[in-house]
Amino acid sequence: MDKFSKYLLTALICSVAMGQFVQVITRYVLQVPVMGLEETMAYPTVWLYILGSVNASRENTHIRANVLEIFVKTDRGHTILAIIGEVISLIVGLWLLSWAWDYTRYAWRVWRESPTLYIPTFYADIALVIGMTLMMIYTAWHLVRHVKSLRQGEPA
Repeated sequence: MDKFSKYLLTALICSVAMGQFVQVITRYVLQVPVMGLEETMAYPTVWLYILGSVNASRENTHIRANVLEIFVKTDRGHTILAIIGEVISLIVGLWLLSWAWDYTRYAWRVWRESPTLYIPTFYADIALVIGMTLMMIYTAWHLVRHVKSLRQGEPA
């Protein structure tokens, strides 16, 4: 799974960079804008952002303000803080996931299309519910790992 996500994220970032490069060259150098390029670039860009967040959740490398860790000196205390953080993340994330699910149902029902190329926007809209689901799975996995380490008395 690590290899697949690494290659997928690399392909997405390369496609976004290439699309922006083409856009700059055609629009500002050749003075011939490519119609619909912004629309097509929205799809890999949205998926790149969402799957980048999933990757950060998988690696447990999200940006955190761990101010309390300064005052807590023991490994056990750090593990307890990590558990509290994961529980809060899980609660907030599941709440946001319910909103993402409602939005996905709406997007399925309405079935909007992009204005120029008439590409269904649903394929970008589902990125949110898929990404949030994967992030919640990884958050729950990290929570279980922290609880196991607390029970065994090992640092997380």
